[in-house]
Amino acid sequence: MSSSGASNALLPASRPGSIPDRRGAAAIELSGVTRVFGMSPALVRVTLTVDRGETLLVRGPNGAGKSTLLRVMGTALSPTYGGGSVLGFDLSRERDEIRRRTELLGHRTRLYEDLSARENLRFACVLYGIDQDGIGAVLERVGLLDVAGERVRAFSQGMRQRVAVARALMREPELLLLDEPYAGLDADAKEVVDEAITAARADGRTVVLATHDPTRGAIADRTVHMEQGRMLPGEPARRSGRDQVTAG
Repeated sequence: MSSSGASNALLPASRPGSIPDRRGAAAIELSGVTRVFGMSPALVRVTLTVDRGETLLVRGPNGAGKSTLLRVMGTALSPTYGGGSVLGFDLSRERDEIRRRTELLGHRTRLYEDLSARENLRFACVLYGIDQDGIGAVLERVGLLDVAGERVRAFSQGMRQRVAVARALMREPELLLLDEPYAGLDADAKEVVDEAITAARADGRTVVLATHDPTRGAIADRTVHMEQGRMLPGEPARRSGRDQVTAG
């Protein structure tokens, strides 16, 4: 069974009551986070707070550090320097707990190519302890019900992205990280991504959206800008007390 891109660790769902309740913590707290690849810094002393239930839009040109930032938030990458927490869990010491509660949706859909769309969703349900009864409805919602039994290997990028969105809809993660999710998609597929964001907001979940598409992101509560790995001051938050961004 092969996977199209790097996958998060395969983790069982936590047992109810086995993890301390940390709902009082901010969704994301980063302090001086720097990520270096070889001799090149991709992130430079990023300090950022995102409140629970907030939708944050991250803007910036290609190479600004947006993808690296979201991968650090989702624990796909570790900070070289600095640290922080996601959903109240430490980025370095409690990565598994963050992954159980987070969905990272980007260019790499992290689907199993030898499985069908339906089987990929079943696998996610087993992995995260989700009821499988809603798979058909979710596949219909993203427009893939008619091809649900076909292997993902034969899907276009847009169709794969729809399966990944369906997985996010099934999981209902506390934190949804979207890394250039509109890239290469047609108008209908872009609307599917927007629906996932709208559903997450309606449930009071936290969303971080990174995109350079100027036609997307109006739904965000706050916008921050990145350039050469640095977080620049963003627009004022629309809700009191949210704008806590500094650049190193």
